[in-house]
Amino acid sequence: MKKNPVIPFALIAVLGILAMVILSVQGLNQQEEIANGGGEEVALDPEAIAQNCIGCHGGDLEGVEGSGPSLQKIGSKYSEEEINEIIMNGIEGTAMPGGLVSSEEAQVLAEWLAQKQ
Repeated sequence: MKKNPVIPFALIAVLGILAMVILSVQGLNQQEEIANGGGEEVALDPEAIAQNCIGCHGGDLEGVEGSGPSLQKIGSKYSEEEINEIIMNGIEGTAMPGGLVSSEEAQVLAEWLAQKQ
């Protein structure tokens, strides 16, 4: 007697469908957890946020002529609150736009930049 060649394919199909059902149920559980505010919170890294600034202020925030001033000692010129205001609203009449980052990211970035003196 010859074995039916369809049986291995049917077995693989059944196992594949079973795996999809199990993973879908697992995904739904995770989706509900995320929607309910569960999960871990990620700490904001000021150096990662500062990557938004390097186009105008340079890779080490050393400034780029004609584009953006150095931010390496910006904390000696502005307070944390002033830096946050500049990040959020920009500086009128200059190339510094406002609103490039969220308010939470702006606060973290302002704290970090204020320490640069």
